[in-house]
Amino acid sequence: MPTMFPSAFRAHPWHGVEIGAEAPSIVTAYIEIVPTDTVKYELDKATGLLKVDRPQRFSNICPSLYGFLPRTLCAERVAAYCEERTGKTGIKGDGDPMDICVLTEKSIGHGDVLVQAIPIGGLRMIDDNEADDKIIAVMRDDALYGHLTDISQCPKSVIERVRHYFLTYKHAPGSPDHAVEITHAYGRDEAYEAIRRSQADYTSAFMGVR
Repeated sequence: MPTMFPSAFRAHPWHGVEIGAEAPSIVTAYIEIVPTDTVKYELDKATGLLKVDRPQRFSNICPSLYGFLPRTLCAERVAAYCEERTGKTGIKGDGDPMDICVLTEKSIGHGDVLVQAIPIGGLRMIDDNEADDKIIAVMRDDALYGHLTDISQCPKSVIERVRHYFLTYKHAPGSPDHAVEITHAYGRDEAYEAIRRSQADYTSAFMGVR
């Protein structure tokens, strides 16, 4: 009978991959969706495998690489930061890893890959009273976007395209509005703080460290 070695098993993308020693300035991002996908892929949290969540609705396609940051969680600290920055109350974390959109000039054919990314800002998104931030980052050493250090340097049309996608991808034209809002786009420092808080929320939830 062949011997089974730990190296034969792949790491769970959420729990088994390091975000990186230089986080939050440079992070490892796990990519679930690329702009050519016509279905929405999502990590199956139990197995760590990428699963089909649903077909992309209508003409909506994600305008960037989209995934999450390993070993992060949007829970009480992320929710409190959302309340602090928006003045809203009753916000909860969505219970998922911190989402990230990675801008790159390169065409990557499929998800289920890790990329090195540099956060430059984010979108403060609230979905049914849950904090659902979207960190905006650039792929490290990207020829087109790699020089950007803050969202203010990014073309407004690019950010607006990402913003429009997240405001519309969950509902059909003419249907009752889904309770999603993006209160504002924020810069690098706010993105760093959101990432730090999501790391602390993960440590608290899964490692018992308060």
